[in-house]
Amino acid sequence: MKKAIGVFDSGVGGLTVTRELIAQLPHEDIVYFGDTARVPYGIKSKETVIRFTIENILFLLKQDVKLICVACNTASSCALPVLKKNFRVPVVGVISPGAREAVYATRNKRIGVIGTKGTIKNRTYETEIKQLDPKVKITAVACPLFVPFAEEGWLTGSVVEEVARTYLAPLRAAKVDTVILGCTHYPLLKPVIRKVLGKEVTLVDSAKQVAIEVKKILAHEGLLNKRGSSTHRFYVSDNPEWFSGLAERFLGRPVRNTKKVNSV
Repeated sequence: MKKAIGVFDSGVGGLTVTRELIAQLPHEDIVYFGDTARVPYGIKSKETVIRFTIENILFLLKQDVKLICVACNTASSCALPVLKKNFRVPVVGVISPGAREAVYATRNKRIGVIGTKGTIKNRTYETEIKQLDPKVKITAVACPLFVPFAEEGWLTGSVVEEVARTYLAPLRAAKVDTVILGCTHYPLLKPVIRKVLGKEVTLVDSAKQVAIEVKKILAHEGLLNKRGSSTHRFYVSDNPEWFSGLAERFLGRPVRNTKKVNSV
């Protein structure tokens, strides 16, 4: 049996990454784990996020995966160095691919980052960007209400737009020309974010860059499947019905047979 790509997130947001993986790697099997019993990660301590992340990695390794994608910005920002030091399986986070694309895309060297409180507090995007180009000016803003908006399907309307204008005001004031969507929920809110910031601002969706990175690593390791059908399995730590109901919005297709895992 061919080995799958493992993907995990604190909940459903990582399905935006999974969607890109399916689009760019149509012959690859995917095992997705959503830690729905312990979501959200963005408000938890670094130590707790690292512990959860290691437990999630161990669960995916039991599924015999060949690469693991940490499709959670908070987990990527807190735990990636620990994971790369302690696990032999290739691990891809969402921070570095997004940072690289933003540095490449910016014209005026002013980049905005939006994410959860945990991601913004850890300043991992800022560290990555500064390593690539020390001259870039970065404005980082936490947008915690964007996650429940995405999960409730509040993607348009006056309330969402008003909150977006409030959150994104510092980015407009800083005259950024590129903004990293530093949370896997945020691509669903692209239309309202673009409306507030203007069409001239480039929005960097890390999901696409992550899929490119995964494809590159698999090709380099000789692990890329170039033909054949694929299967996609979904596991959660709680409430599979809730997950399946939201999954179609994030993935663009129905998700059936989501399995609950009693312990990770």
